[in-house]
Amino acid sequence: MLTAEKKKKYTIEDYNLLEEGAPFQLINNDLIMSPSPLAVHQQILFALSEIIVLYNMKDRQGQWMYAPMDVKFDDGNVVQPDILYITEGRKTELIKERVEGAPDLIIEILSPSNAYYDLRQKKDIYEKYGVKEYIIIDPVQENADLYILKDGAYVLNQKAQKTESLNSVLLQGFSIDLSRLFTI
Repeated sequence: MLTAEKKKKYTIEDYNLLEEGAPFQLINNDLIMSPSPLAVHQQILFALSEIIVLYNMKDRQGQWMYAPMDVKFDDGNVVQPDILYITEGRKTELIKERVEGAPDLIIEILSPSNAYYDLRQKKDIYEKYGVKEYIIIDPVQENADLYILKDGAYVLNQKAQKTESLNSVLLQGFSIDLSRLFTI
């Protein structure tokens, strides 16, 4: 088994040597360990999945996936977003043994151990490779930000507080009532 101390620059080949379920992501050629999420993270993930199920009852187009699911952007970047969505027309293009290429939408729930990566490095990767919509849920601040890709750069489209709803630009009718996420 590969250990993180042996090399300074890692690739997809190194990542593939890890045991299935190993708590690592490959971000900018670094193996980054991700400890288990906190309970609040999992509670928010569950609440989001309920919202997604209700939305899917109206519109079953596309594919939703939850972590852990590898998303390979290139040989130095394989990440595991909390939630991702791929439009119907792109499913066969992107879904292989893992997702290969940019999903259309990614949702990340911040944790103390991952906030830096979600807000900086992973956000830059998502922007570079064309993830059309990026939602960041912040359990500490009890808010959420929705970024959309315009001319190759992320623009903050909406910032919603605990008592508000966040409305997707990409998926018509998909709305996240934040009060359902932060009543824990």
